[in-house]
Amino acid sequence: MGMSQSYGRPDDPESRATLDRALELGITFLDTADIYGPFANEELVGRAIQGRRERVFLATKCGLAPGEPGGPNRVDGSPEHIRAACEASLRRLGVPSIDLYYLHRVDPRTPIEESVRAMASLVAEGKVRYLGLSEVSARTLRRAHGVHPITAVQSEYSLWTRDPEEGVLAACRELGIGFVPFSPLGRGFLAGGVRSLEGLPPGDFRRTLPRFSAENLDRNLRLADGLGALAAELGCRPAQLALAWLLAQGEEIVPIPGTKRRTYLEENAAAVDLVLPAATRESLDALFAREAVAGARYPPSSQAMVDR
Repeated sequence: MGMSQSYGRPDDPESRATLDRALELGITFLDTADIYGPFANEELVGRAIQGRRERVFLATKCGLAPGEPGGPNRVDGSPEHIRAACEASLRRLGVPSIDLYYLHRVDPRTPIEESVRAMASLVAEGKVRYLGLSEVSARTLRRAHGVHPITAVQSEYSLWTRDPEEGVLAACRELGIGFVPFSPLGRGFLAGGVRSLEGLPPGDFRRTLPRFSAENLDRNLRLADGLGALAAELGCRPAQLALAWLLAQGEEIVPIPGTKRRTYLEENAAAVDLVLPAATRESLDALFAREAVAGARYPPSSQAMVDR
């Protein structure tokens, strides 16, 4: 997402070089969505994988559509939208099929069973291999899984966003479903790169998020500083420690740290080699207790789109 929107001006040449470097490092799971850009990110990924489709496990999403100019995106999980969105994604990506197709958000106007049946028809037609859901509750996940097997759930999960531990992770483990944490570095905050709003580009998405607001940022910076101190003890970067903590949560956890620069990509990839001592894990859990994090993760308009 960050290659095409939300975090400053896009830099397509560096983004393309980052995607190329990811494949060189053996990273094969690429995650995009039609709404990123909108549409530009799928085109970027499509160009990057041209001629090497077989090396990539490709995920994209449907269910969010651009709203009015300047307004929020709208949720649409109708069968008609899902089918049209899939056809458009296939064209932009330049591929005959998508490996993992997510419903980006649950549409409260469309029963989840109808949305999943529409997605299942794409599997039957060979346009999609596996189905996923994003930001979904355990109850909705069970309903969806009863219609067609769900392969993965993607939701925000990190040291400072522990919502999936309230039931979704347990449901995934019970049903044999993988879990894909997005924003595993807290939108860059856990990497230590955000110290003030002044350091963010104009229009940066984080300027709208309560955790980055003036009244909450100072309190949250104490958490980032504590993470940095623990990372220094291990001789690693804070981002690597945050990712190692996530990877230690279970074999079904596959975090997708987004970056648009090769330097951060290489740093993140090295996290798989970090051995997390039990004492450090306990220290992280204590440092990032729920009550220690200041602010909601979304403003009300975006939080309303999260299935609870």
